[in-house]
Amino acid sequence: MNTSPIYKIRYHSLEQDLIYHTHIEPIYSSTMKTLLVISFFLTGVFANAQAYSRFGTEHEIKFNIGHFLVNTTIEGSYEYYFTEDTSIGGTVYFNGNPTGSNGNFGIGPNLRAYFGYAPKSGFFAEAFGLYYTGENLLKERNLAARNTNYNTTAIGLGLGRKWSTYNQKLIFEINGGLGRNINAQENQNTFMFRAGLSIGFRF
Repeated sequence: MNTSPIYKIRYHSLEQDLIYHTHIEPIYSSTMKTLLVISFFLTGVFANAQAYSRFGTEHEIKFNIGHFLVNTTIEGSYEYYFTEDTSIGGTVYFNGNPTGSNGNFGIGPNLRAYFGYAPKSGFFAEAFGLYYTGENLLKERNLAARNTNYNTTAIGLGLGRKWSTYNQKLIFEINGGLGRNINAQENQNTFMFRAGLSIGFRF
């Protein structure tokens, strides 16, 4: 039985539609979905990079103005951010009063973790170490007061809060910490306290 050319054309067209919907269309649809997912991912990464690029560089220098106003101690700190919420740094100070609570010289490192919404800002916790020197004023029976030199090392934990300007260049910080003297000497307290009210900048 001969088939009309019109029916042959229609049958061929139906066969092509069936092949398209069963084989080609699913592949095309899957490819488009994959491309869309990749596009959204790359867009998010680029936008995130744009957002964080304005936060400046990783180096920070601070001056403890609160310590200076209270007892004329000159204290400076350096901080390096190796991630957006983690930093390592160090502190050094000089004081003209060797019989003060934390001596007349101190230097030590610290490690910080930040928990604020913005990178490098907000509430933070830290672990610190401190080597410091000073003098103890001793009063002995039937003798005049005398000074004894000491040098000791302390380790401790601290908390604080940091604020920064919109461009992340200027910062303001308040912090406090409690440490234990691991080799406390005669007439020296077992624990030491440190605090700061600092201003600084990043570069």
